[in-house]
Amino acid sequence: MFTSNPFAELSASVPPAFMQGFVIVMIVLVAAGTLFDVLHKGSARYFFDHWRRSKGRSRRPVGGGELAAIAVKTAVVDVLASGEFCNPRRRVAHLLGMYGFVLHVLATVVLVFDLSAASPWPQLWWLGGLMVLAGGYWFWFFIRVDVSAEGHSPFRVVKADLFILSMLAAVTLGLVWAAAGGGAGLLFGLYLLATTVLFGSVPWSKFAHMFFKPAAAFEKRVSRADGTNENLPTLTRDDPEQQQRHSMELLRDAPMDMGLGIKREAPRHY
Repeated sequence: MFTSNPFAELSASVPPAFMQGFVIVMIVLVAAGTLFDVLHKGSARYFFDHWRRSKGRSRRPVGGGELAAIAVKTAVVDVLASGEFCNPRRRVAHLLGMYGFVLHVLATVVLVFDLSAASPWPQLWWLGGLMVLAGGYWFWFFIRVDVSAEGHSPFRVVKADLFILSMLAAVTLGLVWAAAGGGAGLLFGLYLLATTVLFGSVPWSKFAHMFFKPAAAFEKRVSRADGTNENLPTLTRDDPEQQQRHSMELLRDAPMDMGLGIKREAPRHY
């Protein structure tokens, strides 16, 4: 089961051209959905307008070498290591889902377009899928804020859950279909349906965020480097100048450790 190409066995009843055409359609849906999302929400225009305004307010120039270093740091820390997550459990779950999804999709493309593909691609297909299930179900049942902090039922579903639920459904059905022996049947039909929902719902789900978030992380690091800091205060509360800017006079002379009782509990709820 872990060494054979499930799509090769499927080719006995489904033409390979159909499977390859389906993969191409899914790629087109992702590209078209992302483009529609950018145009409909104005994400690209907002990003470049914000970048232009930030450059006009910059307090120090950022050279090409420093920009390159910031880009590398963004790629390594924010993208590859998901450095935005302070919660270690959420970061591990996210990394499992992210790398598992990329590996599973890549292996799917290879196995569909090369039915003779041997080791390690079938094993990578299974490994990527199992990583998605481990990270996704762990997040869904134990890490989500509205479940772990607010006490809502883990079966409560809102529109924002479309991406993760369709991803879990597609990968789960794919692995169950392969474990059941493959072939064209009900499981295969459900697998195709869940995959279509996953890649066809890009304009309405969080799928496109994987393309936007690296750019936002890079812009955030540049704003810190040039001094604009997204118009946020750069001074800490223990700085005399920052203390005088506090809107409540009572808190201007408050001790620095005031209110830190919240740190007695581990930061799990975000």
